[in-house]
Amino acid sequence: MNTNDFAYRLLTWYPDNCRDLPWRKTDDPYIIWLSEIILQQTKVAQGLPYFMVFSETFPDVKSLAEAPLSLVMRCWQGLGYYSRARNLHACAQQVVHDWGGNFPDSYRDLLKLKGVGPYTAAAIASFAFGEKVAVVDGNVYRVLSRFFGVDADISTQKGKKEFEKLANQLIATSDPGTYNQAIMEFGALQCVPKSPDCHSCPLVENCHAFSANRVQDYPVKTKKVKIKKRYFSYLHITCAGYTVVKERGAGDIWQGLVDFPLDEFKNEKQNQWEDGESLASLRGFSRSQIDVFGTTYKHILSHQWIFATFVQVRLQKGDLEILRNWVEDRNYLLVNGEELEDLGKPILIAKYLIDCD
Repeated sequence: MNTNDFAYRLLTWYPDNCRDLPWRKTDDPYIIWLSEIILQQTKVAQGLPYFMVFSETFPDVKSLAEAPLSLVMRCWQGLGYYSRARNLHACAQQVVHDWGGNFPDSYRDLLKLKGVGPYTAAAIASFAFGEKVAVVDGNVYRVLSRFFGVDADISTQKGKKEFEKLANQLIATSDPGTYNQAIMEFGALQCVPKSPDCHSCPLVENCHAFSANRVQDYPVKTKKVKIKKRYFSYLHITCAGYTVVKERGAGDIWQGLVDFPLDEFKNEKQNQWEDGESLASLRGFSRSQIDVFGTTYKHILSHQWIFATFVQVRLQKGDLEILRNWVEDRNYLLVNGEELEDLGKPILIAKYLIDCD
């Protein structure tokens, strides 16, 4: 099969099999960009509700640029990889300030935007502006590696470059945007990671992986993410309807979101929360009630596993002024229930708050 036949079969398969998704009904670069950022590291089923919230809350790039970051983070809550939300906001401001509110119309210029890498730039350039530049994501790696028998390691820069070169050789000249959509959709629906239905595949007759009985061997990826385990002891401190929270700083997970004061330990031991420095600093509050809530929460990130215990510390109303000073000294925040609801929080904190309500 030559490259034209490969593209033709994908383009023939696509109209009858593609999903009806809102960002495919427009060539508006803002909507396309928004969908692509949300769908990074995220399945469509999970990302679609977030896309609807963002497109309704921020209908254009100017409204997103002018919104407070706290609102953007709140809308993103639960989606994970929160640097995407911060970059989303920064990119919107960049488009407004540097580009007059109009997205750049070329792949090269799109790469200059905050948080826009080769894949996202190629998606916007081809979908919105018809530029002949291939998108290469996990789905594309899988389709190309299986069909052509490419043994290049996608965890290496050399391997990624090899796939980018092949993808750009294959891209349809007449309608690059639809071709890019087709090959990604083909990987998402037909050439799936596990147990694909190869017998119904329109490419099966010429597929190297199928003929060699090596479908599960592709794509090749040798490097594995090293998992770090972390043990958190959170203090859920409340007093007279207020809750103590702290903003997550740079250099760690969940930057820009809020959680509670915490002590972190190197391993997991029973009742180790009793030895925490944060809890020790509250011993001057004579009228406190302390309870450990439920069991340990396990929160899995791509590179970290968080094991969290929540210690509820209830202070009497008379301690409120002392607590205000304690909070100010530590650069924490004292918020009421409505403010807490509006703040962006890691899904771990949001889940706990639902459980303890």
